[in-house]
Amino acid sequence: MFSQITEPLAKKVEKKLIKHNHERIDDYYWMNERDSKDVLDHLQKENAYCEKYFEPLNGLVDKLLNEFDRRINPNDVSAPFILNEKTYQVKNLEGKDYQQIVQIEKGKEVLFFDENERAKNQSFYELADWSPSLNNKILALTEDFVGRRKYVASFRDNTTGKFLKDKIQDVSGEIIWANDNKTVFYVKKDPQTLREFQVYRHVLGTDSKSDILVYEEQDEKFSLGIGKTITDKYIVIQIGSSTTSETWLIDANQANSNPFVFLKRNPGHLYEIDHHENGFYILTNSNAPNKKLLFSKEIPKNIESLSEILAHDPNTLLEGISVFKNFLLIEERTNGLRKLKVKNVATGKEQFVQFNEETYFLSPGLNDNYNSDEIFFAYNSLTTPSTVYKYNMNSEEKSIWFRKELLDKTFKSEDYESKRIWATANDGTKIPICLVYKKGLDLSQAPCLLYGYGSYGYTLPDVFSATRLSLLNRGFVYAVAHIRGSKYMGEHWYENGKFQKKINTFTDFINSAEYMRHMGYCHPDKIYAQGGSAGGLLMGAVTNMAPYLWKGIVSQVPFVDVVTTMLDESIPLTTGEYEEWGNPNDPEYYYYMLKYSPYDNIEKMNYPAIYVTTGYHDSQVQYWEPMKYIAKLREKRTNKNPLIFDCNMDAGHGGGSGRSAERKEIAKVYSFILGLENITE
Repeated sequence: MFSQITEPLAKKVEKKLIKHNHERIDDYYWMNERDSKDVLDHLQKENAYCEKYFEPLNGLVDKLLNEFDRRINPNDVSAPFILNEKTYQVKNLEGKDYQQIVQIEKGKEVLFFDENERAKNQSFYELADWSPSLNNKILALTEDFVGRRKYVASFRDNTTGKFLKDKIQDVSGEIIWANDNKTVFYVKKDPQTLREFQVYRHVLGTDSKSDILVYEEQDEKFSLGIGKTITDKYIVIQIGSSTTSETWLIDANQANSNPFVFLKRNPGHLYEIDHHENGFYILTNSNAPNKKLLFSKEIPKNIESLSEILAHDPNTLLEGISVFKNFLLIEERTNGLRKLKVKNVATGKEQFVQFNEETYFLSPGLNDNYNSDEIFFAYNSLTTPSTVYKYNMNSEEKSIWFRKELLDKTFKSEDYESKRIWATANDGTKIPICLVYKKGLDLSQAPCLLYGYGSYGYTLPDVFSATRLSLLNRGFVYAVAHIRGSKYMGEHWYENGKFQKKINTFTDFINSAEYMRHMGYCHPDKIYAQGGSAGGLLMGAVTNMAPYLWKGIVSQVPFVDVVTTMLDESIPLTTGEYEEWGNPNDPEYYYYMLKYSPYDNIEKMNYPAIYVTTGYHDSQVQYWEPMKYIAKLREKRTNKNPLIFDCNMDAGHGGGSGRSAERKEIAKVYSFILGLENITE
């Protein structure tokens, strides 16, 4: 029935793009004319076609949504957390799309903030951040009502519940309080490129137009963010690119004071700091690719003057540090697995928090009490819902603080199995793949969904998903390929998956799929692949390089028009990306990018079924990249597999807002895959 529906074929308008005396023809370049009649008309046709495709699958979508609802408590709650000595909890409410924040006082819940009230009559809503003043009297909020990640900051009197007149437009997500309870610091974005580049100071009760510019970053490769040390002594301005960073500090007790640099930037030097009453701890990559930990009693003149607390280890990546009065909490990754190291500041004694599963996720919770000897950390795995533990760093005792429970009481973790296997890459490197499936499954006959990302040094966490059970219960294997471009195996894992080694990311993913099919971990002809954003670039590249491997591809907000985007400095975030992909104004990078850019490498050949999603207001990957990608695929492909494009006209990079929209998107992805397997129940 679906084959009788006519695909929307886009008009072609020849556009010559010339660089380094090399000519490319882009017939769909016109699609970047945001809000033009031609663009909106074509998107309408695409969405109508997508809707028609899903019509026979709507029953399955509804069934999946019902399963999600039966499995996930509609009144789901987060673990309680302590902020400014107040205890909070985030709650979902049955029938409501957005969350409430409650404050727990003497065992009783008091409504603190209701996102549902703020989201009323809005087609999109996101609460980016909220931060109480030190005396807890004023709440600072940053919110997005469009999906473009240009946030509005506002302030509420917690005693009366009324909002102050102060309102600041087009800020990034963070708002940081000085210690006077009336001064805040925030970051402004460049209106064209959306690069975070200015720090401003605002005093409550004054016009935001008169706010003071505290710091401006001129170098377009660098963006900045702000924070505060756990001691509340300093406001921190963290400036960074992919390869270099610099930290500036402001005395939080003297909000009007000028910022000063901690260690001047040096090309290739990445560092971050935290403050202790005795001095500063510095996590640095100076002569230490996997990072080392240094200490300074005062603002240092240079890095050579610092003393070493933890030496560099080529086998262990230091991922983060939290400083407390009596202890340091250090996040380490060895052989792909995370552990937490607790180090006594006075004695130097070390202890580890770790688990023995083959694959799991471990992370510190919200720990903002500098004087505490107790910390919170979260643990979960592909088979186990999240548990938050309270851990005493003195006694080394841990206790369960909060455990996530599914509404479905028939769920048992022991009904599922997870394992880690190692594929061999083209160059002999061992690639870790973590998989989960229902026990008793004949793996060799099972369809598989293989997920990947592999960029920016971001390591995918191997976490539990209540919605994913709907795939596992239908006989799927779910796998995550920890390919190069992440830091799963350390800093070298990232360095060997960027710049002119980027193609390793794609071949690693292909080798992972080949290993699974050859070794009987799935049916060789039933492999599906999924990735989003830079993971969508991965999807586009592996589809072109090995189209025969995939039965279906799910590509979400995909970065697929690499060369054209990286040559257009007016597009948000482009110049800051040069240190990830390279600068195509350099012919060497231009021709290397051209080798893998998905849009530029679409050929006349058979393609798998592909489902592409985007948001019209996406600020990270502009809507026209996936739009033109699907148009060119339709023009070139030589078979009749479905090519479906789904553009949410009210969404940004993270998809629609609210849990209904989020679950609907997951259900559609699953139904697309299950439909290709002729699984309709």
